[in-house]
Amino acid sequence: MKEPNLLIVEDEKAILHMLMTILTRENFRSIDTAGSAEEALVLCKEKSYDLVLLDITLPGRSGLEICPLIREISDASIFFLTARSTDLDKLSGFAVGADDYITKPFNPLEVAARIKAHLRRRLGIAPRIAANLFEYGPLTVNTSAGEVKLQDKPVELPAQVYQLLLFFCRHPNQLFSKSQLYEKVWNEEFLGEDNTVMVHIRKLREKIEINPSSPKFIVTVRGLGYKFIPEGGNHEST
Repeated sequence: MKEPNLLIVEDEKAILHMLMTILTRENFRSIDTAGSAEEALVLCKEKSYDLVLLDITLPGRSGLEICPLIREISDASIFFLTARSTDLDKLSGFAVGADDYITKPFNPLEVAARIKAHLRRRLGIAPRIAANLFEYGPLTVNTSAGEVKLQDKPVELPAQVYQLLLFFCRHPNQLFSKSQLYEKVWNEEFLGEDNTVMVHIRKLREKIEINPSSPKFIVTVRGLGYKFIPEGGNHEST
């Protein structure tokens, strides 16, 4: 999954620091902050965000006022963070375009969990939702059952091709040369002229790619090796 871009719009420094600490700890790397409505609007015009955490009570215009304005210039999801907790307040928040409404005081770990769950749905994938289950768009790999499905249809894989797929699932977005793949998946020294990896890559593509001649999951990085792209469908091979 691509690195999501987050924007936190919050003028209370203690709350902002707490959110930044938790979200960074939860492996969110691209986070911008704004302390006012006007600053938030400027940032939304300059950059594409996946999700905006928006306080309602801000200097100048309120979050309720700028939520529709953000909607006009951005397709980001919007979560309200606010001390206003009545049913009417919540209805007002959803009425102006909020995707979620979180009341203060809140558990920052819960906020992080709700963001992750929402982004998984928004981006259409769940890279790894359990120790034994990988879900990448149309591709599902259940290691407990030894099952692979593409678009909910069972896929039969030879044993070594299955092991190659598992290795890729466990190392998404990482580039591996032919020699590295051979040594890590086959547990043998690569001799240089062996085409085993290329043959198995081709077999795997034939099984899990919707269009094997234009692979989206397993892409070739010319001259360097292969990379497994979990988003399968959002990237072109090179």
